[in-house]
This record gives sequence, structure tokens and C-alpha cells, in this order.
Amino acid sequence: MKKSCLTILISLLFSITLPAGPGAVTRRIPLPSGFTTGLAFDGEAFWTVDRDADKLFRIDAAGGRVLAQFDAPGYFCTALAWDGQALWVADMDFTNTSAEDYCGKIYRVDTASGRILKVIMAPASDPQGLAWDGASLWVADNGTKEIFQISPDDGTTIRTLKAPAADPRGLAWDGSCLWLADRSRDELYRMEPEKGRVVMILPAPGPYPWGLAWTQDGLWVADYQEDQAARVAVFAEGAYTRSQERRALVTFTHDVINFGPGTVTGLDVCLALPKERSTQEILGIDFARPPDGKLTDRWGQEAARFHYSSLKPGERATTRMRAKVKVYDVTYHLFPEKAGSLKEIPAEVRGRFLADDDKYRLKDPVIRAAVQEAVQRPDNPYWIARDIYDWLHERMVYKRIGGWDIAPTVLQRGSGSCSEYAFVYISMCRAAGLPARYVGSVVTRGEEASFDFVYHRWVEVYLPRSGWVPVDPSGGDQDSPRDQAMYFGHLDNRFLITTESGGGSEYLKWDYNSSESWQADGRVQLRLEMIADWDKLE
Repeated sequence: MKKSCLTILISLLFSITLPAGPGAVTRRIPLPSGFTTGLAFDGEAFWTVDRDADKLFRIDAAGGRVLAQFDAPGYFCTALAWDGQALWVADMDFTNTSAEDYCGKIYRVDTASGRILKVIMAPASDPQGLAWDGASLWVADNGTKEIFQISPDDGTTIRTLKAPAADPRGLAWDGSCLWLADRSRDELYRMEPEKGRVVMILPAPGPYPWGLAWTQDGLWVADYQEDQAARVAVFAEGAYTRSQERRALVTFTHDVINFGPGTVTGLDVCLALPKERSTQEILGIDFARPPDGKLTDRWGQEAARFHYSSLKPGERATTRMRAKVKVYDVTYHLFPEKAGSLKEIPAEVRGRFLADDDKYRLKDPVIRAAVQEAVQRPDNPYWIARDIYDWLHERMVYKRIGGWDIAPTVLQRGSGSCSEYAFVYISMCRAAGLPARYVGSVVTRGEEASFDFVYHRWVEVYLPRSGWVPVDPSGGDQDSPRDQAMYFGHLDNRFLITTESGGGSEYLKWDYNSSESWQADGRVQLRLEMIADWDKLE
């Protein structure tokens, strides 16, 4: 049932939230009608449009009080935008709703008199969002799942972008980027206007986001179901937010069996030790047998060392670690315009994580040419990382074929595993002057109790005002802009990260999670089994 304005107003007295990180609702106001499909801000007050009553309302930004109203220019109005002098109104212009016979029109309306000043045809028949960037109109069309930049003079299309997801609604312009709401996913997307790349994803403040408006203090979202507009914090403090806590018991087993016929005369097994980080908390670690020592490699990665003096034919060495952990969904709040410069990166980070290594080959002509082609804004750390990320998606496909080739070989081949994607991405970032490293993990495969022997490796880049930020170049090989963005600056709670490394390690080599080394008298055949078991931690 639709709520009345009085009910909403009373409930708001108890639902005001305090300022928090990006995505937090900091204020709500009631809307004047029950079928609001558009929202705009004229610098002092909001404009809304009601689909059922065919009315435009000007409302007070402080409390939602109606200041003025008049007839809408069409009979199925869906979106609004303010250009500084007049109001633009999108209309589906239904002839027969049962036949879905409609075409999109966009009206420019004088808000002093309600007179129609201009009408242009929409670039498609189902306009559900409008925004004004100071020179052009932007139109989100729900039917084509596209966003159009058009001329306000005659509606000529200037640029067409793919919508981030399948149910686009409102649009807003924040001065440098577009904001779009998606009704089905209940998400808000910040998009750069050149290619439509999503640079931020926030949760919608209600179950049916539609109209969007940008004001000097944040993004406002009109919700069609809740009949209220909510202000969502955007430029707020905090490098990241956590959500979706998962408590887990993770048991990692490294098993070595000697099939003979010779004898292993020395076996060393190293288990990477997970540590506290933005994505995880370590509640406790224990081992089936005490380690023979703890090692720290040149990248600062700690590992527990286990030594076995002999392994005769038929014998096995089982090394087991149990970790009680809390892992989280983590979203980093990245603003390209606030990314800083490469010069702001600490010298110690640059010195360690710009170095070359065997898998990277930074000076190889293949890598140099790729960086020159991919990186369009070499002075901005965010765009260096993002340009390379997007460039690789156009040229590589995920394929596990065994082995870990060097970055130039993988790039020329055009396919690779998650590790090979990571090698290429690190190589290109370092060659462009952006520090990068890899992390390795064990993965829960859906259920609370599951096992994993495939694992996953991805990259972290150092952004000067955010620190180490996750980037998964193989995971981000997706079709939709929204899904691509979910692997840049975001990590879900499926992973326990065991390993942080810049390259080859004296103990873990190029492996992650664990590694082994051995000597033998005579020929031996070893069976290696490394597996992680996940279980729910009560």
C-alpha cells in the first residue's frame, strides 16, 4: 500500500540518520504525490512530476512543502532536468498503453508560467531519466538500455553509452560524472561520460529508485514506492566500507606422498600466514603440529616453515593450518578527480613495487607498446589503473591452460589464467609508474561448508589517497559496465587472503598459499595435494 505524506512525515521524525560514509542516507523528505517519476533541483527547491495526476510540483528542499504546481506537458511524464533557466520534462507520449504504442518526447517548460517553450523527440521511445551537464541533455532509455547525450536544440544524438545494468531510471549530473539509478538492482552508479565506465556503485536508499537530482550537498533519490526523497552521501570520509560479515573456519592442508622408489631426504613446506587487512580479521591460527620456524620474505610476507627430515616410499607428510576468520565485502570509495598524483606515493612503496621481475619484463617492447596504447591519462593514478584494466578486457580472455608464462607472452597470446592476468596487469602498471602487487587466496565456493583447490590470485594497486586497492583483471572480464566495476575497488566475502607479494619469493617462489622444496636419494614421484576446507564458525 502506498504511504500517505502524513505517515511518511511522522516516520521521518524517527528515521533521520547521521552523516556516514558514501551511500549513507543523511536526510529524507516526503514527496507530494504517490506516483513520482522524476526529480530535479533548480538551485533552491526540488521539482517532481506525478505520472498519474500529470502534475509538476515545486517543493521546499528542507521539508517537502509544496511551493507551486501546474499541469505537466504530457500524459506519461517520467523524468526531469533543470538547465539553469527552465525545466526539461521527458514523456513517453502513450497513444495506447495496452498496445505499448508510444514514442519519447522531451519538453522544455517555463516554470514561471507552465508554458511549453520547446519540444524535441527523444532518441528512443522509453526515456526514464534526464540530466543537464551545462551544455547537453542526457537521456536514459529503459527500452534500449542505453544513455544518450543529445543536443538541446534539435535532439541530435552526440554520444551513446551502454547502461550499466538492465533497468535504468533516473539521471543526474554532479559536475563531472553522471549518476544513474537501476530499479531492479536497487543501485546507484557514478559514470564517467566519455565511455560510460562505472567508477562508483552505491546502494539505493529505497526499493524503487527513480528520479535523481544533484545538489551541492549530495545525491537525492526519489523512490516511487516509498514516496520520499533521500539524500545519499557521496563525497564522505573513509577509504572503504565493510559489509556482509562472514565468520568461517578455514582449514588449509598441504599433503605430500612419496610414491618412491627413492627416499626424500629433506622436505620443507611453507604455509603463507594470513594477516589482518581491510577485507579480513584473523581471530586465531593453529597448526596440527608446531612449525619449525617462521620466515619473512623480501616482500614482508610471513610463512610458517615445517621440516621433514625423511619421507620413505609410501610415507606422507601432512601439514595443516586452521584459521578462524571474519571476512567481508569491501568497497573502496574511489574518486578519479581526487586520486592525487604519482609523486604523492611514498618512496618506499615506489622503490619496492615498481621493480622488474622475471614474470613481468617491464622493458619488453610488447609491454611498452601496450602501456602507450592503453594509458590515456598518465598523470592520474586512478586512470592509469582503470585504463589498463579496461584495455585488457578488450584483448584477453580467461583460459586456464597450465603453467605461468611471462607477461609479454601472455599478452601476445591473448588468453591466460588469473595468475597470468595478474602478471600482465602488474607489468603494465609498473611500466606506467604505478606500484602494483599481487595477493593470493583460498576461496569459498558458494556454501558455508565447501572446499577449494583452484584458489585465486589478483592485483592490488597503490593509489596515493586510498592505499592498496583491489583490482581483479580476470574477474572483471564481464559484459556489463556494472559487473566490470564490481572487480575494480571491490572484493566480496568469498576470500581469505593468505599472501601478499610483489614477485618471486625466496620461500613461496611464485606460488601463493603454500610451497614446498625437497631433496631425494634416487628417483621419486611425489603426489601433492593442497586443499582448503571452509566451514561456518559458530
